[in-house]
Amino acid sequence: MATNALIQHRGTLAGLITSDGFRDLLEIGRQKRPDLYDLQADKPPALVERRLRCEVPERLLHDGRVEMALDEARVRDAARVLRNAGVKAVAICFLYSFLDAAHEEAVLRIVGEEFPEAFVCASHEVAPEFREYERLSTTVVNAYLGPTMAFYIRGVIGFDAAARLPVRTVLSGPSTGVVGAQVTSRLGGAHDIITFDMGGTSTDVALMQGGEARLAREVVVHGYPIKAPMLDIHTVGAGGGSIAFVDSGGLLKVGPGSAGADPGPACYDRGNDEPTVTDANVVLQTLNPTQLLGGRMPIRQDLARAAIDRIAARLGNDALSAAQGIIAVVTANMARAIRVISVQRGHDPRDYTLVAFGGAGPLHAARLAAELDIHRVLVPRNPGILCAMGLLLADLRADFAATRLMALSAAVISEIETIIADLRRRCAVWFAEAGVEASDRRVSLLVDMRYAGQNYELSVPLPPGLVTRATIDGLAAGFAAAHQRLYGFVAEDEPVQLVTFRAEATGIVRKAEIRPTADTGPDPGAAEIGRRDVWLRETGMFISCPLYDREKLLAGNHIEGPAVVEQMDATTLLVPGATATVDPYLNLLLELP
Repeated sequence: MATNALIQHRGTLAGLITSDGFRDLLEIGRQKRPDLYDLQADKPPALVERRLRCEVPERLLHDGRVEMALDEARVRDAARVLRNAGVKAVAICFLYSFLDAAHEEAVLRIVGEEFPEAFVCASHEVAPEFREYERLSTTVVNAYLGPTMAFYIRGVIGFDAAARLPVRTVLSGPSTGVVGAQVTSRLGGAHDIITFDMGGTSTDVALMQGGEARLAREVVVHGYPIKAPMLDIHTVGAGGGSIAFVDSGGLLKVGPGSAGADPGPACYDRGNDEPTVTDANVVLQTLNPTQLLGGRMPIRQDLARAAIDRIAARLGNDALSAAQGIIAVVTANMARAIRVISVQRGHDPRDYTLVAFGGAGPLHAARLAAELDIHRVLVPRNPGILCAMGLLLADLRADFAATRLMALSAAVISEIETIIADLRRRCAVWFAEAGVEASDRRVSLLVDMRYAGQNYELSVPLPPGLVTRATIDGLAAGFAAAHQRLYGFVAEDEPVQLVTFRAEATGIVRKAEIRPTADTGPDPGAAEIGRRDVWLRETGMFISCPLYDREKLLAGNHIEGPAVVEQMDATTLLVPGATATVDPYLNLLLELP
């Protein structure tokens, strides 16, 4: 919900109360173009209109001392202005509130008095760390998503923390898919994987090397920085419901706008007449042209064809070419997302197995793999619900942080002890609220460190035990090793700074078990349920392809492409020259030419 609302800009009308002189920070940002060499690149629209950004006098110094007291009368005026403007949510972010939250807490109180019906959040609750732009962006995203998520979460599961801090749920659904893919691939012996989760609105990709997922302290979701610890997942607006259109220059584009599940693609016959990726697949008959969800959902190919015909007329070609063009464009969008997490970070996609899941992932996996020259694709047993399965394989997790900039030396040992004690206290409160037994509690401590003057930090584990001179030496050695590994050098004479202290609290839970099945041999004949003409780009024509029922495929079965494997929650396409083998855990392992 949160991810899709952010990608499609379907959040709520939000307002902002910030330090005097800082209302334009939301648009100034870091003064970086989205693409250095693209002079036409557009930044994403600000989530709070300028007229709804209210400044109030207040100022803390960099060490937390009050230089200017909060003007509470101006805060009341701001709250009334926002209330009268019809906003549904209010974000509060002051310059140095991560050091002392008193001013933000006062604003929370006043807004609650003047505007009690609003969803209100403050940066010291959402992202209590330094770097004002990223903290502001995260808080604004939280407010933008707040009312929508609060209504949804409280109506479904009643998780108060998630309703209060919806920004932390962004990419949380995809993160459990990464966990599910991690476990599934390990069972098959694949430890270097790229996860490809394609749903109705977005595609989420992540890279794991050695079976371990990378954790990001800050991510950018559809152009908006979010400063919250999460798995390093890159998301783009490319899904089965993504709408195809012709831009002002006559070029075919796909997404990020989506028809979603309701009204959904044109073929759903629920009122949408714009062509989507799903409609293109229905026209090409890579998807079943009469029904989906194992026969539970009838669809209309004639409506899909009519939608594709309209865009084909604008492009000046036929419906099949237009449909294949939509697939090619969305494939290119997804390939670009994978290159961000692989090629741009020094990883060769050809060395990885593509794990395809989500309702639409297996259908597009072979074409995406070909685009990236990947030769091995794994399709889990139930790709449409892998994210849900991941929940049964994941531990509980919460992260806490405190920014305190100080030089690395023995003189700060007592200050470090105080900070760590507070982080452990916050972990203990969370464990108690989550009902985690003492024997299942784990706390990991880390410190973000840098050379004085650097703009970015490296996370270094804090040595266990009491904080002593040996702890300081251990941090210095850990930072030097991390800097050498990432940048290839160590500046031995440069002073080192401690920046942000972090606690990762993990509650160990009982995991679901996945059991293997016996090999029954290569013949998949018992699973073949018919044939269908499928238009294949590789041949440029309709080809009669065998259809297989995924429920009837058994361990050891071997399929030659071209072929289509159908199941209730997904469809898997085998292109010409590809083969698929069912492993002992009933996953499909595709080998591509």
